[in-house]
Amino acid sequence: MRGGEGPSRAPVLQFTNCRLLRGGRLLREDLWVREGRILDPEKLFFDERRLADRQQDCGGCILAPGFIDVQINGGFGVDFSLATEDVGSGVALVARKILSHGVTAFCPTLVTSPPEVYHKVLPQIPVKRGGPHGAGVLGVHLEGPFISRQKRGAHPEAYVRSFEANAFHDVLATYGSLDNVCILTLAPELDRSHEVIQELTARGIRVSLGHSVADLRTAESAMQSGATFITHLFNAMLPFHHRDPGIVGLLTSDQVPPGRHIFYGMIADGIHTNPAALRIAHRAHPQGLVLVTDAVPALGLGNGRHTLGQQVVEVDGLSAYVAGTKTLCGSIAPMDTCMRHFLQTTGCSVESALESASLHPAQLLGLEKHKGTLDFGADADFVVLDDGLHVQATYISGERVWQAEVAGQ
Repeated sequence: MRGGEGPSRAPVLQFTNCRLLRGGRLLREDLWVREGRILDPEKLFFDERRLADRQQDCGGCILAPGFIDVQINGGFGVDFSLATEDVGSGVALVARKILSHGVTAFCPTLVTSPPEVYHKVLPQIPVKRGGPHGAGVLGVHLEGPFISRQKRGAHPEAYVRSFEANAFHDVLATYGSLDNVCILTLAPELDRSHEVIQELTARGIRVSLGHSVADLRTAESAMQSGATFITHLFNAMLPFHHRDPGIVGLLTSDQVPPGRHIFYGMIADGIHTNPAALRIAHRAHPQGLVLVTDAVPALGLGNGRHTLGQQVVEVDGLSAYVAGTKTLCGSIAPMDTCMRHFLQTTGCSVESALESASLHPAQLLGLEKHKGTLDFGADADFVVLDDGLHVQATYISGERVWQAEVAGQ
């Protein structure tokens, strides 16, 4: 019952013959949904004396929380870092296309760009609920321009910046409004970065460390100032060294403040990270691993030349490079492919692989009460998977928004 009102008469849906990911385990239980939320069936029966209005046989499939991609630069020909008059239509196209890969929410990501691009693009990407139109937008991930020139990777050097004397004012002048932003990647070795980290976290924005030459002490100091995420671990940072492991050392640091959790993005596309490195990271800190695609506009398009912000990208097979170089430039693997590769490469449990694409990103963003979980009261955003973890259907708020075609139909 809500606010003194009587029980809702909205229809109750019961998903049967399935295995639910709940509490870190796959359980043979039914999933009950009403008004876009997951119900406790015992309360439904004993408090309201109700049964389901409709049942859906899931054919023995796995039901897992919808996947959340916190780093995706575009896809299907759409580049989030291009300043157009209608950025929203491009975001909407990607939001619709990624449903087939089990993604129910995402963070459109902008790479290092000139201020006029941020000023034009950011107001056009508001937070938006998911639905039949596409995956929900949780906020924008700003990757750059406050990064290391040495470790800029595919980011254009001409627009890489450091912080000026009045650091946070410089941040606002660069981006304009931060209202639609939920993650910001920066290099913590930059002068005045710590005051910026504190200002951003005070506004509820998650600060991520990346594209950086920071040593471990600098990374730990940034973490103590409020940073909680590492952008695409191993990529665009100093390599692990036994006397100074750099940012990678945060995975096992003993300087993490009580109650603080460190998360790290991992591109498990079979290109960006060696399988042994994937296994090392997962075994060192499995609860913090967040699968990201780092997908570029070439996702879903095949070989050829494409864009990423101010750069030209060349796709050859499974790899995307800055044109004319061998500098990797994001990924062209969708989330479900990354998740299956991660499972196969690390030998982790199915539950762990699924949580790395759902629960962990939700926890990073502080949304774990509503997203990334099938607990009672959470949003009914979930994905139906076969035993090979191939997506069969995607649901948002209990409504089917994508379904795989059945062979022969």
